[in-house]
Amino acid sequence: MSIKGFIFDLDGVLTDTAEYHYRAWKRLADELGIPFTREENEALRGIPRRESLLLLLKGRTFPEATLNELMERKNSYYLEYIREISPRDVLPGARELLSEIRAAGLKAALGSASKNAREVIERLGIAGLLDAVADGYSVTRQKPAPDLFLHAAALLGLAPAECVVVEDAAAGVEAALAGGFTVIGIGPHERVGKAHVVLPNLAGARLADLLARLPMHA
Repeated sequence: MSIKGFIFDLDGVLTDTAEYHYRAWKRLADELGIPFTREENEALRGIPRRESLLLLLKGRTFPEATLNELMERKNSYYLEYIREISPRDVLPGARELLSEIRAAGLKAALGSASKNAREVIERLGIAGLLDAVADGYSVTRQKPAPDLFLHAAALLGLAPAECVVVEDAAAGVEAALAGGFTVIGIGPHERVGKAHVVLPNLAGARLADLLARLPMHA
C-alpha cells in the first residue's frame, strides 16, 4: 500500500518546546519544594500532563482537586512561555518537508498529546501546511496507546498503512507501531531505535529520500 500521508508529532519534531515545558515544570517543582532536573524533564518527553505530574511528585500524594490545580498551574506557566514562540522556532527542515508533502499531493496531520498544539502551530506559522490536527483533546487514551495517531489518520481519511508517523519520543514510536503505522524516529537510537527509519533531525530531509528508505519502498 502506497504512502499517502504523514502524521507529525510536535515537540522535538516540528519545534522544540521542551525548554518551555522544563521551565514550567521546574517553576512548579520549586514552588512545591521538589528537586527537578533537566534529565528528569527528558523522561517526561511524549508523556501526557497528568502522568508527567505524577512522575514529578515522586510518590507524594494530593487530593484530585489539588492535582487538577497543579496541572492548570503548570499549563498557565507554559502558556506564558510559549507566547515567545514565532516562525523562527520551526526546527530546520520541518517547514521544507511539510511544503514538499503538500506539493506532492500527499496529506499531513499533527498528532500531538499537547492540548496547546493548535496555538503553537499558529504561532509557528505552519498551520496552513497541515490538513488536520489531533491533539490532547482528541482522544482519551494518550501515547503509548495508538489512539491519537489512529484519530489523525481517520481525520485524513487514510488507513494506518497509508501513513508515516514522525516521532521523537519512545512512547510515540511505540504508539505508532501499535497502530500499524510506518515510523520515522527523530533522535538517538537509544530513544527511537524501534522506528523503521531513524534520523538525527529533519534538517536536509527530502520527501523522495524518506520514501525510498521506508520498508515498503525498499
